[in-house]
Amino acid sequence: ERVYYYDPTSVDAALMKRARRSNRDNTSLEIYPTQLSDEGEYKCRIVVWDNTGNSTEPSVPISKEARMMLKVNVPPEKVEITHLTSGRNLSLRCKSEGAKPPADILWTKTSPDGVETEIPDLAKTREIEPAGELYDTAEQIFYQLEENEMIAKISCVVRHHNTNTTIYKNITFVSPAIQNALKVTIQRFAEPVLYSSIENQDGRDNKAGLVKISADPGFKVPYNTSVTLKAAAPGVFPEPRYLWWVGDQTGIAGRELHI
Repeated sequence: ERVYYYDPTSVDAALMKRARRSNRDNTSLEIYPTQLSDEGEYKCRIVVWDNTGNSTEPSVPISKEARMMLKVNVPPEKVEITHLTSGRNLSLRCKSEGAKPPADILWTKTSPDGVETEIPDLAKTREIEPAGELYDTAEQIFYQLEENEMIAKISCVVRHHNTNTTIYKNITFVSPAIQNALKVTIQRFAEPVLYSSIENQDGRDNKAGLVKISADPGFKVPYNTSVTLKAAAPGVFPEPRYLWWVGDQTGIAGRELHI
């Protein structure tokens, strides 16, 4: 199949819509955007007419050609992570779809102070399945949370070295001990006073009632959806400063926290 034909005296024709001669010189072929169907052997043939300097003799065509194999690499199209939990035991599965060649998968954990490290000595299984001319890679791991871990952010890192592509999929596990133990600190009359957001969720009239917290759509939400927490301190003057956090991780300042 002819892709491009060029004669400096008469013809400059691309026979494939995505092909053109490069601006750098007259002989380089540029294909953009590349598709998987572009993979294959390419041949460049150059033809010159030579009459050995004698204008009375007919010209003789002389041709030379070179061949090369073009490989088309495809980055992952989709990455998803699923999990099952049983107490502190976790089973996580990460799947990369539509890559060529198959992508690599590794697992990392981020500490509360933001340090990311690879999880060592994992019990894991890996599967590579062809999907037409592309490949799906799936890896399942089994991990046990440490007893003192209040929050564990685990990441599936999909790396496709051939296309210099890295994709992160994160999942955060929160210990039941702090899922309902968010606290709010306000400054009242220059003295720090600690109020629990748990104590005022049931509407009881106590000192914690100075801080009112509401949730939209509610305090119980489905997994992988959004929630907005709103705080208020009616009757407090001057207006206090609001700071949201979980455990030792400082969060966002403001009256509203959107997750």
